[in-house]
Amino acid sequence: MSGVLPQAPERAAPISQNDSATLTLENGRTVRLWAELLLIFVAAPVAMATVLPGSIMWFALAGIAVVAAILLSLTPGFRWRQLVARAALRIDWPRLGLYVVAAAILSFALTEWLVPGRLLSLPRGNTRLWLVIMVAYPFVSAIPQEIVFRALFFERYGGLFPDLRLAIVANAFVFGLAHLFYGNWPAVVLTAIAGGIFAWAYAHRRSFGYACLLHAVSGQIVFTSGLGIFFYHGAIGEV
Repeated sequence: MSGVLPQAPERAAPISQNDSATLTLENGRTVRLWAELLLIFVAAPVAMATVLPGSIMWFALAGIAVVAAILLSLTPGFRWRQLVARAALRIDWPRLGLYVVAAAILSFALTEWLVPGRLLSLPRGNTRLWLVIMVAYPFVSAIPQEIVFRALFFERYGGLFPDLRLAIVANAFVFGLAHLFYGNWPAVVLTAIAGGIFAWAYAHRRSFGYACLLHAVSGQIVFTSGLGIFFYHGAIGEV
């Protein structure tokens, strides 16, 4: 009976000292990046919610923002000018408009369900403060948070995830976790859902500006509708 004998498998080329050193360096860098990610996006929010006093909360948040900016500057291949240059690019304006309408309807409905009687309480009861929040929120809250949770997360740690969808889910989770210190479930759940949308805008559309716009209008809608009560640290006991 004729036939072909299977060939012996080829031997793998031995790993050189240079290859071994490179592999060791890469493994060490991966471990370090995971440690950074877990410290910034998991350990810090849990500590803020369980250990740190409320009086220093905003100082802690400012410190995290500074650390994020430093780490971004040290990230190979990252350039601040590129982040700024593409800020106004790839914005889907029709989809942004649909998001605003849907977010407004949802926020107003949730306000009536969770805190009846507080619908439009801020613009009606303290118009000056409401106007200040409308103007300041994009600059003092949305943009700094997008630098930390989108730019830093995806530019420095995005490569740790084998799939973009998994990275977006993880980003949504840590964004919700970051709001744990407010001490109520609506703040955590709503920001986790919104965080997934902001992450999609940044990672899938590759637009920092789109993510910032979505974040900014989300905050403005929340504080206009009445859901802003869930985003005042220590204020929930007054509901």
